[in-house]
Amino acid sequence: MELGGSEMVLGMDWLASLGNKEANFGNLCLKWEVQGNKYMIQGDPSMCSSQVNWRTLLKAISKEGMGFYVHEVQAENQSNHGINSDWEEVIARFEEVFNMPTGLPPPREHDHAIVLQPGASIPNLRPYRYPFYQKNEIEKMVKEMMQAGIIRHSTSPFSSPILLVKKKDGGWRFCTDYRALNKVTVVNKFPIPVIEELLDELGGAIIFSKLDLKSGYHQIRMKETDIAKTAFRTHEGHYEYLVMPFGLTNAPSTFQALMNDVLRPYLRKFVLVFFDDILIYSTNKDEHILHLTEILQTLQSHKLFANKKKCSFGQAEIEYLGHIISGGGVSADPKKIEDMLKWPIPKDLKGLRGFLGLTGYYRKFVKNYSKIAWPLTQLLKKDNFKWGEEPQHAFEVLKKAMTTIPVLAMPDFKKDFVLETDASGGIGAVLMQEGKPIAYMSHTLSARAQ
Repeated sequence: MELGGSEMVLGMDWLASLGNKEANFGNLCLKWEVQGNKYMIQGDPSMCSSQVNWRTLLKAISKEGMGFYVHEVQAENQSNHGINSDWEEVIARFEEVFNMPTGLPPPREHDHAIVLQPGASIPNLRPYRYPFYQKNEIEKMVKEMMQAGIIRHSTSPFSSPILLVKKKDGGWRFCTDYRALNKVTVVNKFPIPVIEELLDELGGAIIFSKLDLKSGYHQIRMKETDIAKTAFRTHEGHYEYLVMPFGLTNAPSTFQALMNDVLRPYLRKFVLVFFDDILIYSTNKDEHILHLTEILQTLQSHKLFANKKKCSFGQAEIEYLGHIISGGGVSADPKKIEDMLKWPIPKDLKGLRGFLGLTGYYRKFVKNYSKIAWPLTQLLKKDNFKWGEEPQHAFEVLKKAMTTIPVLAMPDFKKDFVLETDASGGIGAVLMQEGKPIAYMSHTLSARAQ
């Protein structure tokens, strides 16, 4: 059967019509027999799918009588590609840390508790209404959680609704709306680390590893007496969590308390921990191998699991909490800077708060940040959002300032510091060491304060 050089997709309906057939996918050969006549299709291995630009695709689609199969391929970003053999040896010794968790986590002192305010009424909300296509996804995800053993059927008087949130990769995130439960929960005031203070500990470090715990919250059990309070309803059932779910008001405090206790012997010596992000830092390679070994051993002994795809080992430069860290200092993540530059002109308070929140995260990198942002912060006052020339100018200047932010030096607390101040129209200062900036500070003053 002569077909020429054509690329084709052989549909299942057509293949089923052939009756008995012989297929060899290794050499792209398909044979079948109809009424005593033998047929064979021989594929050409030299032909393969290739990338096409948008203009070429549109031109091809415009031709009549042609069919197409369009498939989007997304490259997977794995930060641990090309791991040095020294680190592979250490990782291999603790392969258990990078396995998929099975069963429930062990009982710990920091199993999550939900303490209700005295006299609080029990939250019992009906499930939301879902589009038909989401119902199938909800049922699938509930089934997976049941099989994983992290939820079970419930007869609890508590009930919170759930919703699906779209993820960047096009999939869905299963979220339980615990707002009603959170309103009647006694708040845990456990201190959450301040990122700037964490980074101050890195002076002298030149080599770094980062560990990211796998579904961190699900590695903590619920206290048996509080499981019923996590109950949620979908369109087809009532369930409750056996592990700590996302969305509970005190979940971050519980998680940070656990990590602080587990890693306490190493904190501020060669480890930083911010929730499920662990940074190991050292002044030389040999020391780092020992440090990494100790931390992996600790995680293994406490039955805590890391996501190998999101971990990095023995790096001279590493991304951590939106910052790029190296022996030369700390700088802002270029991806975040790009997000700032692409930020559209705010049309409302929500857009403005988002922009100021993103830029404010890096305010210590920007000289006179408060003074530059002042026309924008004034718009946050009640009924005061009126975009004009002054806010537009501040918006553009702040974006430009973000493109020229310096690499800040790591502080060495054994050396002298120099503080330069400026009080013209506000309070400004730069903390330096050996002529290198460590941090900028600024604060605007009201007319009365000036």
